[in-house]
Amino acid sequence: MKAILADVHALERMLDEDRFETGIRRIGAEQEMFLLDKIGRAWCGADAMMKKLNHPQFTYELAQFNLECNLKPQLFGGNCLSAMERELQDLLQLARNAAHEMGGGIVLTGILPTLRRSDLTLASMVQNPRFLALNNAISQLRGGEFTFRIKGVDELEMMHDNVMLESCNTSFQVHFQVGPREFAKLYNVAQAITAPVLSAATNSPVLLGRRLWRETRVALFQQSVDARSTAHQHRGRRPRVNFGDGWVRDSVLEIFREDIARFRVVLATDIDENPEAVLDRNGVPALTALRLHNGTVYRWNRACYGISEGKPHLRIEARAFPAGPSVLDEMANAAFFFGLMAAISNEFDDVSKVMSFDDAQGNFVAAARLGLQANLTWFHGKEYAAPTLIQEVLLPMARAGLENAKLDAGDIERYLGIIAERCKRGRTGARWALDSLAAMGEKGTKDQRMTALVRATQSRQKGGEPVHMWELADTGEFDGWKESYVQVGQFMTTDLFTVHPEDVVDLAASLMDWRHIRHVPVEDNDGRLVGLVSHRTLLRLVGQGMRGTERTPVAVKDIMRKDPLVVTPTTPTLEAIELMRRHKVGSLPVVEEGNRLVGIITERDLIRVAAMLFEKHLRETGSE
Repeated sequence: MKAILADVHALERMLDEDRFETGIRRIGAEQEMFLLDKIGRAWCGADAMMKKLNHPQFTYELAQFNLECNLKPQLFGGNCLSAMERELQDLLQLARNAAHEMGGGIVLTGILPTLRRSDLTLASMVQNPRFLALNNAISQLRGGEFTFRIKGVDELEMMHDNVMLESCNTSFQVHFQVGPREFAKLYNVAQAITAPVLSAATNSPVLLGRRLWRETRVALFQQSVDARSTAHQHRGRRPRVNFGDGWVRDSVLEIFREDIARFRVVLATDIDENPEAVLDRNGVPALTALRLHNGTVYRWNRACYGISEGKPHLRIEARAFPAGPSVLDEMANAAFFFGLMAAISNEFDDVSKVMSFDDAQGNFVAAARLGLQANLTWFHGKEYAAPTLIQEVLLPMARAGLENAKLDAGDIERYLGIIAERCKRGRTGARWALDSLAAMGEKGTKDQRMTALVRATQSRQKGGEPVHMWELADTGEFDGWKESYVQVGQFMTTDLFTVHPEDVVDLAASLMDWRHIRHVPVEDNDGRLVGLVSHRTLLRLVGQGMRGTERTPVAVKDIMRKDPLVVTPTTPTLEAIELMRRHKVGSLPVVEEGNRLVGIITERDLIRVAAMLFEKHLRETGSE
């Protein structure tokens, strides 16, 4: 903390003495991606990829199934956008080639639809001391397991004991260099425009098989590194992932000071030479302690201190935009953002005079939840449907901003034209994914539909067209039928009908009758499996004459099997079949850590799987 405070004092002195680079505008970007195995699931291949690539622009992310590449800064003007696109395409092709040689692949998407809870353990974390220390620190501050609740079309509620849910998110983060004296003005512009740009850029609608927000990353990231204890949550303390509390009034110091005041230090590193001494000899201090702390506070628009060619600079990092659906879509999002940054800063001296901060923040949440279906409040309190605001107000402004910055006219037309077509057709990456799932209906299993979605995304990204031109995904694009039944969790029934130990047996019997099932799991109030009632048990009960209307009610706990055989989602299917055969049971409840019930497999499920695989085999071999 002493080092952080020393860095803040040095930063204040640098601002007072005009030590920062000014009068120049640069842009940059960071591309995060998922690594895939041969059937489209998360592949923990980061170590192998980094070794094979051996490239300075690639780096690790939190999980072994993530990777990041950093683009070189570009002067904001001319053909900077198309140059950035070419560089990104070249880097991604290097990654594709390296992954392909090892039997894997890559995909750009905000959240990988095929992710499973079993992927999100500490075993999948990059074994970097910083990441491990961050997980330990956040867990200790939180004081227990993380609770996640996200509601959309479906609902996700789960407990998790580490920060690996953060690794579900990948983004395309863009950077905009600013001068110290214009920082407050431009930072506020970034806050105002993030929502409308995000509404047209959403690409993360599915998490762990649930359809949630159009940009689920926003809700998930906030909760995945929420270090607040229960007491702090009740007090309304701001989480580490946040949009902010108000407009910036004077300088970048406001942000750094506020974050230091609000958020405890969770990581430490070797301390630099005293930054004041570095300044005294006209050097440029690294401000390592301040930058490290800044890296553990996740504002959606982050203030960054950097050094380029020996000169210190400030930049704004926009973190809200997802990876994918295509490189061309990402560059269109970047062009839209950069154009609005340039235009609005020229047209308005202070956006806080024409827009309330509450509207900017409310717009952000609405855009993340609903994408282009959101209603947004713009300057002077005017309300618009997101597509109307973008097409009628913002695209002309963005075009003017890019033109004034003397960007290539062909690039402006190309990238902003993509945003216009997205709005016209209502087709973002999130909308494409949801429409694809709706079109697939009940074809195959959920696992197969999610894998088909990933495979379709992967193939269309290679084609290079923007998402508004993509055909919907279909299960016909899924080629891993055998692999989709390797583990129990890939086809288990998760829509469970259960009873509690104190329920009357009549309820279990009625559920079997109504739902045409032969086994009913018994769970406690915390969702832990405590027993199993089978149709055979009920038949014995009937044979004993205990189903009469005048008998004393019998509780489930009195007849249930209290130690049923169980498996986990990662249990191999063949092992589960052997368990059922050897013990002569017709079902196996599926549990996770703590004996929490998550599904069930039955003889009927296995017969269905066998029939589907046999039918697939006949189609492939052309047999009658």
